[in-house]
Amino acid sequence: MKEYLNKKPQFWALILGGSSGLGLASAKRLAEDGYNIIIVHRDRKSDFPSIESEFDKIRSHNIHFKNFNIDATNTEKRNSTVQKIKELIKNGQIKVLVNSIAKGNLKPMISDDTTTLKNQDFHLTIDAMAICVYDWTKLIIDANLFAEDTRILSFTSEGNARAWANYAAVSAAKAALEAIHRNMALEFAPLGIKANCIQSGITETNSFKMIPGSDVLKKNAIERNPNGRLTTPKDIANVVSLLCREEAKWITGTIIKADGGESLL
Repeated sequence: MKEYLNKKPQFWALILGGSSGLGLASAKRLAEDGYNIIIVHRDRKSDFPSIESEFDKIRSHNIHFKNFNIDATNTEKRNSTVQKIKELIKNGQIKVLVNSIAKGNLKPMISDDTTTLKNQDFHLTIDAMAICVYDWTKLIIDANLFAEDTRILSFTSEGNARAWANYAAVSAAKAALEAIHRNMALEFAPLGIKANCIQSGITETNSFKMIPGSDVLKKNAIERNPNGRLTTPKDIANVVSLLCREEAKWITGTIIKADGGESLL
């Protein structure tokens, strides 16, 4: 695999939301596979020391690495960053786009003691967690930066069909995300693009911990999972790696469950 990637042109993986959780794990795994890595993330300066430590692990694979600390959902920032990426990779090509943006509202629909979900909360969440990956994809297509055989991958969850309290806006975003990927798989096929979603089991990431009642979800997931444990970021990163291989080029427009059987019950 590394021998294949080292042939010119150089191949890059662009990770949206890659400074922690599934995005970071995917970046590490793809660097191990030989991809040059670009990470777009949004973090506070106070978190930089720990983030840089993780980025150093990516650099250790002797690949090219670049990170942009911007809001990936901001139109102006997105446009300028794609231009910077074009200058950065020169004759290289983006062969993998991983969408791991976790920006949304986790509010109840009804409550006597806290703010409830409003119309604008749905708009913000769906735009960030579903439509944003389409916006990035279109910009990269227009900049002619994709390889002939490109993989676009986003992370979804069992909340795409199962109702969880406080998860309504994110659930709607996941459903929209999957619909967008199906249509990208259909309409971008002539460009060589394959688009899929990976349905992860419950994974104890920072974004998961922000869900009210996450401890209950965690306990329930372990009880339901026939393997008796939660899904790990490394589990999902391995699936990302699999879907980026030559042998997976006929898989597109679908949802790949990677939950250890958690959703069987």
